[in-house]
Amino acid sequence: MTQIYHYASVSKALDELNENGFNYDFNLHEADIVKNPNKYEIKHIYRYEGDSNPDDEAIVFGIQSKSGKKGVYVAGFAANSINEAAQVLLDISIKERNKSKK
Repeated sequence: MTQIYHYASVSKALDELNENGFNYDFNLHEADIVKNPNKYEIKHIYRYEGDSNPDDEAIVFGIQSKSGKKGVYVAGFAANSINEAAQVLLDISIKERNKSKK
């Protein structure tokens, strides 16, 4: 099941995930996430909301591939900044949540 955490900042979330072995940068491989979403599982989600500016919102995903590679994907979370890979990851997390409720 996906764990949702709250940290003071994106860098704190990244530090914590890195300490737990999530050190691969999936942002460099977002095309593979979009093409092969079934190869990935969301282990952690962290959403950071800026104090005053909605454009400061970000989401950090702790991801594990089916091959065991653990890493992170960071995306802006303002309504106009969600890219295709971030949307795929959000969809994966929603499907996982729905499966765990059954």
